[in-house]
Amino acid sequence: MCGIALSIGPDADPATFRRMLAALAPRGEVTETRQQNGLLAGVRRLRIVDRERAVQPWLSPDERHLLCYHGEIFNHHELRSELTRLGYPFRSTSDTEVVLAAFRHWGEEAVHRLRGEYAFVVVERASGRAYLARDPVGVKPLYWARGPGCLHLASEVKALVGHGAPIGEVPPGHHGWAEPDGPVRLRPHVDLLRLGAGLPVIDDPDEAALLVRVALTDSIRVRLDTDLTVGVVLSGGLDSSLALLHARESHPDCVAVTVGVPDSPDVAYARRLAADLGVPHEVVELRPRDIRLADVREAIRISELTEYGDIINAVVSVPIFRRLRELGVKVVLTGDGSDELFGGYPMYHQVGPERSRRLFLHKIRNLGRTELQRVDRVSMGHGVEARVPFLDLSVLELAMRIPLHLKVRDGQEKWIVRRAFADLLPDYIRRRPKNPMSHSSGLHERARLYKPLFARLHRSFGYQLLEPVRRDFDSVLTRCGNDLDRAIADGLARPDYTVLEHARDLVGAAKWNAVPVVRRLVGPRTIRRVPARP
Repeated sequence: MCGIALSIGPDADPATFRRMLAALAPRGEVTETRQQNGLLAGVRRLRIVDRERAVQPWLSPDERHLLCYHGEIFNHHELRSELTRLGYPFRSTSDTEVVLAAFRHWGEEAVHRLRGEYAFVVVERASGRAYLARDPVGVKPLYWARGPGCLHLASEVKALVGHGAPIGEVPPGHHGWAEPDGPVRLRPHVDLLRLGAGLPVIDDPDEAALLVRVALTDSIRVRLDTDLTVGVVLSGGLDSSLALLHARESHPDCVAVTVGVPDSPDVAYARRLAADLGVPHEVVELRPRDIRLADVREAIRISELTEYGDIINAVVSVPIFRRLRELGVKVVLTGDGSDELFGGYPMYHQVGPERSRRLFLHKIRNLGRTELQRVDRVSMGHGVEARVPFLDLSVLELAMRIPLHLKVRDGQEKWIVRRAFADLLPDYIRRRPKNPMSHSSGLHERARLYKPLFARLHRSFGYQLLEPVRRDFDSVLTRCGNDLDRAIADGLARPDYTVLEHARDLVGAAKWNAVPVVRRLVGPRTIRRVPARP
């Protein structure tokens, strides 16, 4: 939920602050602000938990601390009970109030007690010092930039580009303090490169399947704790189908939404599953030629993404969340993250079991700027909060204790997940092979046609102040013979594709897009018969 913006420092300018908050308008329904000398704080709030009383920015009872927060804390009921026993009074039933109370009681250790998808800023109002925190894997974003005599903080890059200064990011799983006129000092509260380290490997298939089932079922359960209608982004693949199966069982007020060309695999599988489950199903049917340059430009503007493949997926995702907004759905589950945890891509078995762990951890650490950035921006750009159950910290840590041979087995990716839910999944879903999102929707090659323009469009919005568009990591890894160290170094040395590489890619996309036109031109023509006059 929400988009947050703050300007902290003696030169904080109200007009600049208002422009920052306006850039975040799609992320919520109401604008709430608090202003004082040297501190301008505001939230564009999407009302989900305790919709009437969770007004932000939230002040502590003694008014010493101010909180701007976005996301959801899924264990806020338990934390509220514990803090109540410790003597903390509560004015609402919101998770917002719990976050600030937890910080006031446990200080920086509070992040270790939060189970959720979040980013927040706590400001000491007297000094202007700000405590920044972001969830372990980076589902929710937080950025900062400096102006003269001022520190600016915001949920999205687009709120900060107007300052013309370099933009910094609070990395996933990091927290720390920022001074209005001093450094931003951040450190990890979760080390994503050591997930599962020191814990025993789980190599028994039955034990691994049981633990995966328990962890994922619980992760989905806590994300269904809402009295609102829950949407499920349904591709008809393994991961989104599991989300829908659980939502239908635990939260019958749900709806599935699918995008694709009419005869695409995603549409066919999703229609069948939704019909079998009796779940309302919205299909956004598109023809490839429906995607035009304006759609690509808008997807880049919304998503701020920096890898070509993620941008293509954003182009395909936008119609889904536009339809969810039209339906009035504010909470949605997605299946994102499962491939990165359970071996859904060929790269994991191509590097071999010895090197696969480092590759898994590298992909997980970068989710916050790739797949999860797409999910956050495209969903919140339409006032929809996307929740990602596969990326709960408990599931992350468990996945890194399961060896590669249980993730990819007999040529089948995500084998242990299929095994864990074999009795729940329809056979046609359980046996369906992995197919990347934009490909299985039938829209990839059309969006790819505009690929040579992505970097220029990205720069037109000023997003290079954070980082430029770069080559897709999987293509770099392949070119480097699946050597992770070489791929990382090569990505830094030559971030973008060459002109020749772009030209080759464009030729391939142009050929694909030309095929339907050629078929129409050379195929048999329907002769329209004109009735004879009487």
